[in-house]
Amino acid sequence: MRITDIRCFVLETTPPKHRYRWRNGLMGSHDAFRPGRTPVTAVMRMETDEGIVGGIEIEGSARYARGLMQLTDNRLKSLIGADPLATERLWHLIWELDRIDEMMMTHLGLVDQLAWDIKSKKAGMPLWQLLGGNSNKVPAYASTVTWDTMDEYERYIKQSMDEGFTAFKLHAWGDAKEDAKLSRNLRKWTGPDADLMFDGSAGWDYVTSMWFGRVLEECGFLWYEEPMREFELNSYRKLCDALDIPVLAAETSDGCHWNMATWIQMGALDMTRVNTNYKGGFTGSMKIAHLSDSHGMRCQVHGMGLANAQLCAAIRINDYYEQLVINAEQIADLKTLGKLAIKEGILTVSDEPGVGHDIDWAWVERTAIESV
Repeated sequence: MRITDIRCFVLETTPPKHRYRWRNGLMGSHDAFRPGRTPVTAVMRMETDEGIVGGIEIEGSARYARGLMQLTDNRLKSLIGADPLATERLWHLIWELDRIDEMMMTHLGLVDQLAWDIKSKKAGMPLWQLLGGNSNKVPAYASTVTWDTMDEYERYIKQSMDEGFTAFKLHAWGDAKEDAKLSRNLRKWTGPDADLMFDGSAGWDYVTSMWFGRVLEECGFLWYEEPMREFELNSYRKLCDALDIPVLAAETSDGCHWNMATWIQMGALDMTRVNTNYKGGFTGSMKIAHLSDSHGMRCQVHGMGLANAQLCAAIRINDYYEQLVINAEQIADLKTLGKLAIKEGILTVSDEPGVGHDIDWAWVERTAIESV
């Protein structure tokens, strides 16, 4: 099998239906959409000489959709003629291009996702089984956005509990003392048996991270996620040495498994993080998963979407699928999301071959405002 073309389409889209924010200083749901301008998104397609097509809708591409056009035209077209089933070789070819081009981290796994979509369809097997195959029944945790008041947190956490969630992660305000009150309240609201997590979104220094970690230990949280920026590994190492709660880190660090190996060697984390956007697609994420397993560590999948759902079903040492909870309407609708529906706290990953994007290519060709 050979790649005959790689194409990128830019389409007009609409901002997300449900607005939300993170702690102060971080982008929210609508920060990528300039007022008065129609937002755009990107879709990519890999064609083969056997007629099997790989296709993905690019998550979060409103910020860089047109950059993908340039990348496809200038670099990805050079992969025409390669074997899409040789995913390991393709993955390394992308990293060779990256050495000089310095691609965006979120672009490093796009070709890999397209190739695995084709490989799964060629095999006639679910992608999660090809990647390793653990279970297509994946528990989900309710991952909060940042709400304005304590009452909102209580209301939406309890609504999530009514929908069947038994695990919860806080994205809070970034004020350590107020976040500590919220964390203690979360344990009261959910009871002693719920798995609880806290995401610091890299907002604190070492001293605050240490103090807050003690609070989470007191409350019996499952993990403590990214309290500091992921640059100075000695601070993470000291934090891991001092705390009993597992520290989950290296979510946004570049370098895939090579970088993750350094974190592990330094003792700078207790759990690793993977995501098809940040860790080089499926191939890069599975390299990290196997590296983690060989060191006796859990490997937690970050983020939502069809591709990350496949990872969740493939990786034995992942605990949950992450599902944002935003407001009452959105929480009530989670059980109606088709291939990503969550019912009674469980995501059932599809047994259909491929990543799972159902793309109407005739419509894409007809409506694209730019393509290459």
